[in-house]
Order: sequence, then structure tokens, then C-alpha cells
Amino acid sequence: MGVIKLKPTTPGQRYRTAPSFEEITTDKPEKSLLEPIKRTGGRNNQGHRTARYIGGGHKRMYRVIDFKRDKVDVSATVMTVEYDPNRTARIALLQYADGEKRYIIAPQNISVGQVVVSGSLVAPEIGNALLLSNMPIGTIVHNVEIHPGKGGQLVRSAGTYAQLVARDGKYAVLKMPSSELRMVLSSCMATVGSVSNADHMNVSYGKAGRKRWLGIRPRVRGVAMNPVDHPMGGGEGRASGGHPRSRNGLYAKGKKTRSPKKYSNRLIISKRKK
Repeated sequence: MGVIKLKPTTPGQRYRTAPSFEEITTDKPEKSLLEPIKRTGGRNNQGHRTARYIGGGHKRMYRVIDFKRDKVDVSATVMTVEYDPNRTARIALLQYADGEKRYIIAPQNISVGQVVVSGSLVAPEIGNALLLSNMPIGTIVHNVEIHPGKGGQLVRSAGTYAQLVARDGKYAVLKMPSSELRMVLSSCMATVGSVSNADHMNVSYGKAGRKRWLGIRPRVRGVAMNPVDHPMGGGEGRASGGHPRSRNGLYAKGKKTRSPKKYSNRLIISKRKK
């Protein structure tokens, strides 16, 4: 996967960089694994706007992803590697030996025709899903469960990975993408390898219209608003706005937002580096 720089034949292409899509093998998704998505436009069930800067965007269908990998000890062949408009990573279509098809988050360097399997005692190879208790120390993983059987919730974004660095009793110690050291139950599942599309962070949209295609509307600075609309609004001329804060008055720089009573605080060995 790479990033291509386009010849600027239009102003919108001058600063645009785009993914090369060289790993994509088909542009037609598996119909049996598609579901409709209803757009909210930032509105709740009463029609009131509760989230700003959301609206428009291209129509999408949701690809049903298998985060649980609970089809145990049944080998599956990678049929395609596909683009998913709902996430930054690529997805891979698996066809199991019994004929069932499922999508998974595609690991880096997975290829069509490769055989993957999930289970408690499978080999720790790219694309295989197994328990953290059965992985060798130092293994690179993604799609990590927090609660056994619930499905992967951690490390699912493009190019990310966690590393198994130690075991402590019934817990495995993972180094997260944020550099946080965190304990996860060894009975949780994870998939071996890092997530695909690592160059996603290097893509530049080049023009405002590409954000609109994604359903993101223009974001207005608080300083540019009136006092009735934002705590940082108003003033004569270009006033600085005072202390940076949110629309609700919460300070934006340095105020701790994590709950001191959060259940997972006891599982964090060292916090992420600021």
C-alpha cells in the first residue's frame, strides 16, 4: 500500500495525495454481508440537532465485520481484499471450508488465497486469531478483546498494532498504539499482525469537498462566533478569545477528562506518553 501524488491539473489536486489502492482486488462487495446505514445528519429521534458539523456525504452500505472470530478450528481462505467506506482499514472476505463467508479487518500483507484459522491452539501466524495466553511474548496483534467472547474492541484502526510484552497471572500485558501499558485477560482473543493501510495517516484531502463527501461539514472556530454562541466569541476586532474552552465552558488545554473511578484504571500499568 502506498500514497500517490497527483499531477495538479486542477487546483483541488495540487496538494492532494491519495492511496494507491494496489492491495484492493475487487470493487464489488459481498451482497449477503451488506446492511443499510441510516444517516442521522447529527439529529436525534426528535429531529433536534445534537451533534454539529455532520451532514451530507456519499451514500454507503455497512459491511458486517466478524470481530469475534468465533468459528473455531475451521480453516478459511482469503477471497478478496476490499475497500470499506466505514473504516480506515481494509477488509478481507473469508470463505470457510463449510461455505460460509465473513468479512474481517485485513491485516497488513495478507494476500488472496492465504488460509487463516481461529482457535485456542492455532499457530501465531498473520491473520490467525487465538487466545493471548497461547501467543509467544513479543507477538504483534490487533482486534483485541477487552471482555472474553465480546469481540475485538481495541486496535482496529489503519496501521495500528499492539505488542504482547509480558504475562502476569491471569492477565497479559499489552503495549498499546498510544504507548500505554495495559493488562488484558489472557482468555481474550486477538488477531496476529498489524492492521492494513498503514499509509492512511499520510493522505492529504487537498480540498474541502472531499471532507463533504465523507459527511463532514465545515467546523466553525469558537473565536469567530458571537458571545451568545460560544464562551470564546465576541469582542472588538480579532479578539483572542481568552482561555481555550469548549462550547460548554470546559477548558480544552490540560483539564483531566478521564473519570477517576473508571473500572479500567486498575488495569493500566503506565499511561500513554503525552
